[in-house]
Amino acid sequence: MLWDIDQTLVDLRGIGAAWYTAALAEVAGLELRALPNFGGRTERAISADILTSHGIEPTEENVRKLWLALIAVSESHAPTLSSNGRALSGAKDALNAFASHGGIVQTLVTGNLPEISVHKLTAFDLHEHVDFEIGGYGSLSAHRPDLVPAAVGHASAKHGTEFAPTSVVVIGDTPDDVRAALDNGAVAVAVATGQSSAEELADAGAHTVLRDLTDLAAVRAAVLGSAD
Repeated sequence: MLWDIDQTLVDLRGIGAAWYTAALAEVAGLELRALPNFGGRTERAISADILTSHGIEPTEENVRKLWLALIAVSESHAPTLSSNGRALSGAKDALNAFASHGGIVQTLVTGNLPEISVHKLTAFDLHEHVDFEIGGYGSLSAHRPDLVPAAVGHASAKHGTEFAPTSVVVIGDTPDDVRAALDNGAVAVAVATGQSSAEELADAGAHTVLRDLTDLAAVRAAVLGSAD
């Protein structure tokens, strides 16, 4: 199972803009003037857009400098994250439920950087059953579908087994999450807990669209093919 984080497991809206504002000021001494769209995109794509729009060439060196500053900001705010957002309803119960199913590996396909992913989930006690080591993160590629095979490859190597595409489930809240699953032959489970409507997620091709994660039987059925 490949979980998205923002607006799928946690709601920390506004944090990204605030953190990029601080990071850009630290790295370039510039005031953030414009923000790209965050939803469903990777940190590599977002960072390149921000640098470019502020007159900075998005070289690998400049992108990584921005990331280091972003991680530092995230780390400094980690102790207070829980007071600036919330775990989405049903998220913890769903993570706990699938942890009890033998053979299921839970990790991430997220636009976030690895370090920030840890900060966000740990703040809301959602980290226990997530294997952060094998996730597909936003540092890898500007193209979100690239993150899925990366995570699956890491999981296969760690567990010594090949995970067939149809055994991989991607859970997210944007059409980009859906497309990342479909482009790799995986199952796309969408939750309408972000800015995209249930209709938009269905139109993107999601195999199942859930209102949220609160109906555990429905979540199980979407992932396992049954509620058992």
